Amino acid sequence: MPVSISGTNGVTFPDSSLQASAASPNVLKNRIINGSFGIAQRGTSFTSTSSLNNDDTYNLDRWFVLSDGNDIVDITQETSTVPTNELTAIALDVETINKKFGIAQIIEQVNCIGAIGNTVTLSFQAKVSATTKLDNVKCAIVAWSGTADTVTSDIISAWGAEGTNPTLIANATYENTPVNLNLTTSYATYSVSAAVDTASTKNIIVFIWSDVTDTTLGDFLYITNVQLEVGSTATPFERRLYNQELANCQRYFEKSYNIDVTPATVTMIGSVNTNAAGAISNRPFWFCKFNVSKRATPTVTIYSPNSGTTGKVGGPSAVDYSGTTVYSSMHGFQVYQSQTTAVADGDYYCQWAVTAEL
Repeated sequence: MPVSISGTNGVTFPDSSLQASAASPNVLKNRIINGSFGIAQRGTSFTSTSSLNNDDTYNLDRWFVLSDGNDIVDITQETSTVPTNELTAIALDVETINKKFGIAQIIEQVNCIGAIGNTVTLSFQAKVSATTKLDNVKCAIVAWSGTADTVTSDIISAWGAEGTNPTLIANATYENTPVNLNLTTSYATYSVSAAVDTASTKNIIVFIWSDVTDTTLGDFLYITNVQLEVGSTATPFERRLYNQELANCQRYFEKSYNIDVTPATVTMIGSVNTNAAGAISNRPFWFCKFNVSKRATPTVTIYSPNSGTTGKVGGPSAVDYSGTTVYSSMHGFQVYQSQTTAVADGDYYCQWAVTAEL
């Protein structure tokens, strides 16, 4: 039978494990969202076809690629080459040789509380497909001292020569001195610690990259289980429940489509709909409420379920009509059919995706 333990402020805990959790300042310790790359609302593969592998572009949830040019790497949610007992990783596949590349995540200011002004540790598991070329992978804890949550996501001013740490833009500062982590062809855990003590730091950015300029087409860098925590020692990766991690991601990006369906796919599944008469004064009009309130008023993109075309809604007989969003807020938005001529009577449908990324 569990023994009750009296906690602080008169609270009674049924056992010591709960008391430890309540007392620890590092409960929900990992400041990184989607550190195992298990959430992939935008899709699971990003190539030049979609342009979502371009420099300074978000792909797997909460993560964006930084590269010395566009189409430097293809990006995939990896499900085969993963550590034992893991499900997912990110795979970065060299598509343009002899260029530096990496991934980054910006941590919202409210999630930096307790980390700014203290020592933090960045840890992750990683491997390369071969060490003949990808033989210098580095990582950095970067402080942003500009306006809070108004971060210039392309933090690289100049990538520099091989082995030379990239030059950061104004208001971005390395808190550690990045060095070669000496990755191998087997997964291992790597970590660095640093004091986040740059004056007026508002946000923290984690950055992991290949610092070589002599690569081969088809070289792979694999990364998973990224964690940023307060303290000078890396501890085991904090794994959140899937629905909790999804909700964390949806604060920044959400869509009407099913979780495994890429935005702009031609499908009615998940779409919102309304019915209206064809008179111009009775344009179809409806409200889309988010599952999770956004960090800020988001940018809204609507798609026709008939064709996947942006800025369109789907009408009767699979006809597309112009659509307009209005009254966007952190909680939802309204959309209406904005055709300037009379439209057919019947049902109208709309798919959508919204982003409030940093």
